[in-house]
Amino acid sequence: MADIIAPETALGQLGVAPAVAPQPYRYRRQELVEPDWRRLPGWRDVTEADWRRAQWQRAHCVKTPAQLRAVLGDLLDESFYADLDRDRAERATMSMLLPPQMLNTMVPSLDGATPAAGAQFTAAFLADPVRRYMLPVFSDRHPTWPSHPFASRDSLHEHDMWVAEGLTHRYPTKVLAELLATCPQYCGHCTRMDLVGMSTPAVTKLKFGQKPMDRYAGMIDYLRRTPEVRDVVVSGGDVANLPWRHVEDFVTRLLEIENIRDIRLATKALMGLPQHWLQPDVVAGVQRVATLARDRGVSLAIHTHVNAAQSVTPLVAEAAKAMLAAGVRDVRNQGVLMRGVNDSAPALLDLCFALADEASITPYYFYMCDMIPSSEHWRVSLARAQELQHDVMGYLPGFATPRIVCDVPFVGKRWVHQAQTYDRVRGVSGWTKNYRTSLESTDTAALTRSYPYYDPIDTLPAEGQAWWSEHGARATRPA
Repeated sequence: MADIIAPETALGQLGVAPAVAPQPYRYRRQELVEPDWRRLPGWRDVTEADWRRAQWQRAHCVKTPAQLRAVLGDLLDESFYADLDRDRAERATMSMLLPPQMLNTMVPSLDGATPAAGAQFTAAFLADPVRRYMLPVFSDRHPTWPSHPFASRDSLHEHDMWVAEGLTHRYPTKVLAELLATCPQYCGHCTRMDLVGMSTPAVTKLKFGQKPMDRYAGMIDYLRRTPEVRDVVVSGGDVANLPWRHVEDFVTRLLEIENIRDIRLATKALMGLPQHWLQPDVVAGVQRVATLARDRGVSLAIHTHVNAAQSVTPLVAEAAKAMLAAGVRDVRNQGVLMRGVNDSAPALLDLCFALADEASITPYYFYMCDMIPSSEHWRVSLARAQELQHDVMGYLPGFATPRIVCDVPFVGKRWVHQAQTYDRVRGVSGWTKNYRTSLESTDTAALTRSYPYYDPIDTLPAEGQAWWSEHGARATRPA
């Protein structure tokens, strides 16, 4: 019997090189570039010295459509501003707040060619991934299902799990300390839209009742009385909006508690306002607490929130590396998976390589966008999230391969492949957990119950969409 020869072997014997199939993703190292802010009419005379100043950045944040016009001049059509105004009046859950650093990464024109004013620039601006989540407009929202019937303001029930004002005890060994309710920038998809930022026509925000120092004292008191907790996420809001002396005081008090072994400072501003983290007094302060943490055997890390590769600029890399040089153990990224922003394997991999290779930031998590009001156009289905997790495997080092997770209400973070059940027609997945939240200390069924999560309705097959159209808000949550 003749030997069976593989086709590629046969070609090789004939002297013909077999065709090389392309990889689904091709890695090429990309040098970071700071977009030239002077391409924008309102910033033509801004010096590099001013651009690098945190105070200049804060003073020139864009908070209104009029301020956006002042920066962009005649680049945008009037239709964009009408779209923006309608969203702010009817749908927006977050007020408008864009540091120049972030606005400058929209339509960055790194090749030196800014799209022509009018229709061309407007189309590019509408399609820009950073614009899509930082400056949403009404036409972005889904016309039929802007919100899921089960969307809620505090979709993760963090407020319900406060054990002291602003201190959420959701996991057995971890707590979230919300030190403040403001940020240097406001993301349209903010999961804490119930608390963070100024009220909008669509959302009247929850307000802290206690004075800040009293709240912090209450948090510290609880942690001293609760030896089961070892890990504290210090967040808000964004700690970059808190005077450093208050951040340092709070972290120093945490370090006095014997059972606290991990502390994470949460700040999107490492990307959105890196100038803050490059200020000499802030760098010196981080060095002091990092030294103290190291001396006490405690891990101090910074967690940031970057969603698009174009946001990783030389200033962002400089700030991240300054924090590492100051002594924090790691700088990690927790992004959010969103349609039109980063919902493809190349977009995720480009971002992860920019973070890891050029900014020394470790890709950590990508969360599925939470079920807050008016977020359906951002959310992806569980099936799509599973596909993306599959598609990013094998390219990055294992320690820098991000996990895509679903933050299930009353459960917490779950890797997207951990769903116990999944009805792809109606878009309902079921999840279990192995611990009780602070709400369930007497709930004997908490560890055997299935907790539901819902796909965005417009991603479902026709049968599933018809079911939700018929039942809508009258649908009942599965037991």
